[in-house]
Amino acid sequence: MRTIAIANLKGGTGKTATCHALGTALARECGRYVLLVDCDPQGSLTASCGIQTTADKSLAAVLDRSFDRAIDLELLMYHIMHRVSPGLDLLPAHLELARSEQRLVLRKQPELILRHALANVAFRYHVALLDCPAEVGLLTTSALAAADAVLIPTVPNIVDLRALRLFLDVLQDVKKRLNPRLEILGVLITFFDSRTAHHHRIAHAMRGLALPVLDVMIKRSIAIAEAPNVSKSVVDYQPRHDQAEAYMQLAAVVDRWISAHV
Repeated sequence: MRTIAIANLKGGTGKTATCHALGTALARECGRYVLLVDCDPQGSLTASCGIQTTADKSLAAVLDRSFDRAIDLELLMYHIMHRVSPGLDLLPAHLELARSEQRLVLRKQPELILRHALANVAFRYHVALLDCPAEVGLLTTSALAAADAVLIPTVPNIVDLRALRLFLDVLQDVKKRLNPRLEILGVLITFFDSRTAHHHRIAHAMRGLALPVLDVMIKRSIAIAEAPNVSKSVVDYQPRHDQAEAYMQLAAVVDRWISAHV
């Protein structure tokens, strides 16, 4: 199983929508078995998949019980995971995850616990997509430590560009301390408005700075915003929408990356 963290220090960049849509497209269009992992205590990905009740059945339970040798962690995770659609499963989040993060600090090498937990179900999936909180806390660091690569959704604004540069420094630190294999799959421009000269200038500047910007671009779209209201990604909600097509193009990029890293 390959593992991709979808992360950025900045909130509001479309991480959750990207995780959901990319996972859907990989499963439906590419025939991959995909595990979505909601690493954010706010549980936005969990809610967007239509799952409302996750008390005692979330990633928090997995992290809390990963130290108990009497627990069959694979079996526990199997009972906690939800089937979202054919080929697409979700390991949901709950607010309790914030308290789990506090408890993890007391453990030895807490950043590696998520990596060890995911190893228990790695044989079931081609890829795991980790939806990370918009901060550099233990949950995000753990996701980066568990990942083979990171996908960075970024809005083409000055503030977001500054946050991106800071996040690249964070990635270098994680790679040095915890995860030498971590690579950047790419920077995904999101919420792009082709009518705005500022967006064009920043997108051009990002490429001029030699940042690993992907050719695929996600435009601002009401369809993407509406899809979670019916517990779907835009790929299922409006499969012929141009932004659903963009996520399918992204899935093709990721699918090739997975094949190259088998």
